[in-house]
Amino acid sequence: MAAVLTRKRGASGLRSPVAYLFVFPALAIFTAFTIGPTVFTFVMSTFKWNWLNASQNKFIGLQNYQDMLDGSADPPFFQTLGVSAYFVLAMVVGGTAISLGLALLLRSAARVFVAARTAVFLAHATPLVATSIVWVWIFNPRYGLANLVLSWFGIPNIDWLGNSSYAMPAVILYSLWHEVGFVTVIFLGGLTTISTELSEAAKLDGCNRWQEFWNITFPQLRPFVLFVVVISSVSSLQAFTQFFVMTNGGPDVATLGFQLYQQAFVFRKTGYAAALAVVLFAITVALSILQLRTNHPTGRPSPGRRSSTV
Repeated sequence: MAAVLTRKRGASGLRSPVAYLFVFPALAIFTAFTIGPTVFTFVMSTFKWNWLNASQNKFIGLQNYQDMLDGSADPPFFQTLGVSAYFVLAMVVGGTAISLGLALLLRSAARVFVAARTAVFLAHATPLVATSIVWVWIFNPRYGLANLVLSWFGIPNIDWLGNSSYAMPAVILYSLWHEVGFVTVIFLGGLTTISTELSEAAKLDGCNRWQEFWNITFPQLRPFVLFVVVISSVSSLQAFTQFFVMTNGGPDVATLGFQLYQQAFVFRKTGYAAALAVVLFAITVALSILQLRTNHPTGRPSPGRRSSTV
């Protein structure tokens, strides 16, 4: 009875004009700084935009999107998309595998493992700009730590950030170092929610560690894995800072996020940059919908949720 009264009060509260007065400030800020700029970006993508003189803006419809598809843009859109896919795939596969392995190693409650968790997460807490500059010196072709380590094995110096064959792997290595701590914490949280009874039963049945992980632990972690894949994909697509600081977009490592900045503020092609932003927005929405539909399939309960009818 009390629950029914509470629901009725909550419903009447939502219909009260006073309630909307409390919501309005947050809604106004969200509209002004998120919804408004998003809609304006869609509009801008249909113009040849003059950022100095708005009176010279020219409506061109879908021409910016056509320039993407026919390869007339410089650099070609699909080349940029391929570079982005390379970076995203490396971050998603490498970051997920490394983070899951670290989480399995650090899930113990012992003090030394708690300290290790803190140390792993600290890398993610550091500012991107500052640590990118540090890694620029690590990859310095003459004085860098990376080449010093290689010299111990008789490998000659490598121009990490100036060679098109090594620039992207160098940025990926830094990005993994910076992001792995955050994903590890997510997996550590997921490991605390799984059932230990099934693992103990599997051990009694003679399963080895790999069989236990693959058949017992991993299936229970699938919602967390999917969540990590989606957020890693989105953050990797939007990656900008490390590319700007470490390589300034070259050689051949300009991702979609960096190309958006370059088209807007270097080449002054604001309309085309807005079209790139729309494409990036569409990819982000598609990934988010994929996560929601996979975690909550139609007609089936979501993982970890018990049926209300017993």
